[in-house]
Amino acid sequence: MALTATPVPKVARPAQIPENPIAAFLFGNTKMALFWLAIRVWVGYSWADAGLHKVQDPKWTATGESLKNYWVNATKIPEAPAKAAITFDWYRSFLQMLLDNQAYTWFGKLIAFGELAVGIALVVGAFTGIAAFFGGLMNFNFMMAGSASSNPLLFAFAIGLVLAWKVAGYYGADAVLLRNLGTPWALGDIFRRGAPSEEAAGVAVPARAGAVSGA
Repeated sequence: MALTATPVPKVARPAQIPENPIAAFLFGNTKMALFWLAIRVWVGYSWADAGLHKVQDPKWTATGESLKNYWVNATKIPEAPAKAAITFDWYRSFLQMLLDNQAYTWFGKLIAFGELAVGIALVVGAFTGIAAFFGGLMNFNFMMAGSASSNPLLFAFAIGLVLAWKVAGYYGADAVLLRNLGTPWALGDIFRRGAPSEEAAGVAVPARAGAVSGA
């Protein structure tokens, strides 16, 4: 009698892994909105204060001398046993290329006004996730150039604000902006035909509380 092999049924893998409930609460529940509000305003004030000083300084916005000096000091290689401020040679070469091309003449303006714009956006809660991303990007580059100061803490908070973009601006301009503009994958009320909905793209709005879906 011939034996026939019984086919083993294939187990379908889930297309989407369920979100961790702790992460969902921290980054997508409006009950955490006040927590992120405090962090958002503090980070925003830090950026706005730093940017305002730079915008008023011609060495940042006119000649770029301040940024030039910063890059020159960062790219120096001291004699042993002292260590250079920059750990990675490729990043030192990158800054040296900017120095050689006198990029500080326009990069100084970009940093000064960029810091101010990020600060204002975070304080008022407008496009919080985007503002936090660019703030974190600046923190990352300052740290890569050997500057610690408050950058590690600001960078950590920026990551948190990016992850909590749906509720970090719940008490801020995002409550209106995200509901009306939406996101690239789910347009808001002003772009959709028919009756406007109370929520767009799973973004929290003040009329409702609780967990925010659509992450």
